Amino acid sequence: MQRDVTYFVYILASHTRVLYIGVTNSLIRRVGEHRAGKGSVFTRRYRVHRLVYYESFQYISNAINRERELKGWLRSRKVDLVTSLNPQWHDLFEDFGKPVAYRAPSGI
Repeated sequence: MQRDVTYFVYILASHTRVLYIGVTNSLIRRVGEHRAGKGSVFTRRYRVHRLVYYESFQYISNAINRERELKGWLRSRKVDLVTSLNPQWHDLFEDFGKPVAYRAPSGI
């Protein structure tokens, strides 16, 4: 029996907006590892700990292909991607997995 797994491509940023792109099957665990200094030498050295962007995928091959695609982009395009969905560059990790309150569109 196949278990349902979600794969994530994520972007971490430092306060000075140094970027790191990775792929994982457990976003909470992996970001926790980065924050604990166990993620990678790069994220530890440059203090890249804030989750500013992520995408989810059903298949690992799709996630890996997307990670490669994003890594091939110019920095300016990566910054534009994050800013388009997270204009203030908030740390999304704090609210990851929490239910989102539904708000009816205004005028209804």
